[in-house]
Amino acid sequence: MTGLSPSQLQKPQNERSGVPGGWIPGAGRILVCRGVCGPATEDWPDSSRDGCPSPLPCGISSSHPQQGRRAAENPGGHLGQDNTEYFLSSGDKIRFFFEKGVFDEKALHAHDPVFKGATHSSKVQAVARSLGFHMPVVVQSMYIFKQPRIGGKVPAHQDATFLYTEPLGRLLGLWIALEDTTVENGCLWFIPGSHTSGVSRRMVRTPAGSMTGISIRGSDPAWDNSLYVPTEVGRGSLVLIHGEVVHKSEQNLSDHSRHVYTFHLMEASGTVWSPENWLQPTAELPFPPLYT
Repeated sequence: MTGLSPSQLQKPQNERSGVPGGWIPGAGRILVCRGVCGPATEDWPDSSRDGCPSPLPCGISSSHPQQGRRAAENPGGHLGQDNTEYFLSSGDKIRFFFEKGVFDEKALHAHDPVFKGATHSSKVQAVARSLGFHMPVVVQSMYIFKQPRIGGKVPAHQDATFLYTEPLGRLLGLWIALEDTTVENGCLWFIPGSHTSGVSRRMVRTPAGSMTGISIRGSDPAWDNSLYVPTEVGRGSLVLIHGEVVHKSEQNLSDHSRHVYTFHLMEASGTVWSPENWLQPTAELPFPPLYT
């Protein structure tokens, strides 16, 4: 199995966007949606799942960890201590996060066989090898629902704000489009070259017992909206996201959903995962090696 082509490898990092191909083909997508997402929506408990307090009214963001950022920026707000703890302890579990009828699921790479197979597939391993990863580990995964007309926007951000490493440049997001993504239904937008400017804001854990459990350190610059470039890709395409590139997605204003499976890799060799990150490996789920 081959990874990125020579022409793709020659592109600047911020331009390595779409890698077309059947990353999760049609049959696989049906398994994903019916085997994992379907039961969650058809048989949702009236008050909780795995301890989730008051699912629909809780206002937890589907863009996760953006919901953690909201809690940090609004101490004592509507998210509440129970929701913050639910968020902070979600790294090694499949959990659900809501926003106005939209939700996502996470830790699928470890606990669901369909997503685990997709994450550790020979295609993904080949891409990682072609990019020079020696000891990649999977730190996080999400299935993101951006539903027709109600799928919310994800504000501009850098993934390293939430998933910080020393040195920087060791984090890579893999974003697999399970449906066509367009400007109308909320495709990704990037600022080319923004991955070279470092990270000026961090979301960090606060001492145990604090009101929010997380806080924001620093602030983002005023990014120029005219610099964003949309990245429309077809179903089955892979988008590679540098950990420091500035990106966002807008609200889904169309009649078509935009479902995505995404996960993050970290080069573990010579890298320190910040102990202040909201997401921490656990005894039950250390960050699993990508290569099998």
